[in-house]
Amino acid sequence: MVNQEQMNQTSLTEFILRGFGNLPELQTLLFLLFFIIYIATVAGNILISALVLADQHLHTPMYFFVGNLSCLETCYTSTILPRVLAGLLNGDRTISFSGCLTQYYFFGSLVVTECLLLSVMSYDRYLAICNPLHYAARMNGRACLQLAGGSWIGGFLCSGISTLSISQLTFCGPNIIDHFFCDFIPLVKLSCNDPHLMETLAFTLTFLSSLVPFLLTLMSYICIIATILRIPSTTGRQKAFSTCSSHLIVVSIFYGTLLIVYMFPTIDILSDFKKVLSVVYTVLTPLVNPLIYSLRNKEVQEALRKACRKFIFGPC
Repeated sequence: MVNQEQMNQTSLTEFILRGFGNLPELQTLLFLLFFIIYIATVAGNILISALVLADQHLHTPMYFFVGNLSCLETCYTSTILPRVLAGLLNGDRTISFSGCLTQYYFFGSLVVTECLLLSVMSYDRYLAICNPLHYAARMNGRACLQLAGGSWIGGFLCSGISTLSISQLTFCGPNIIDHFFCDFIPLVKLSCNDPHLMETLAFTLTFLSSLVPFLLTLMSYICIIATILRIPSTTGRQKAFSTCSSHLIVVSIFYGTLLIVYMFPTIDILSDFKKVLSVVYTVLTPLVNPLIYSLRNKEVQEALRKACRKFIFGPC
């Protein structure tokens, strides 16, 4: 409960994102590193989205979802890194309360959407490999739109609940957020309210929006691997395992870091460790996803070669 003395204090109107301010000697290096990662991430994901739209051979359910993922990753990394880069460049780490809530809302929405979308993509691969005869019927254009649309809508609705909860909190004490972006738990720790209810809400939402999709994704890949093991051709098994193992590694890293950050107890000894894990799923995963899901595929490589030839030599 908020006591009378706390209520009489002026509510905060802005926060200071500590970010990596405790490493002043590394500010320039961190800026260059994050800048290169951001440019590479945005360029890679926009390239994949453009190829999926432009090439008729990529107008399939799998690449439809890959295009959605690339669009999501571009938006996702753009909610975090530009603000981080500005803070590293000019040292201004202040952010208004409304700006902080807005950043958290879009960040949270896109994280949940990615969890749901990765689960949908694993289901798509499950149908393609384990039930190929029913694949065309189940993954028609309408079903793809419903699954992708449901992922986006579900993500924004889920984040709306937590954002609304944060907006009802009272902030009257320190205004330094021990993080490089506005996130749920660091914000709750700064409020004058009892944090236990909000941390329970964070645990519940994370369980529903992250752990459940992860378990569904894991089950899909287990079924896929079991089916692959029955393939008589050694070459066929190796090819399928190569693709699935890469996907599963990326999914495991993304979900693993996400679940540790939001479902483990919030104690000071874990704060720096959680900040490092946050860098993994907010910065590195969007960079790696285009390479794993798209650029390693022969269809995308061929579409890229055709696009390059068309750009250099012009249309035939």
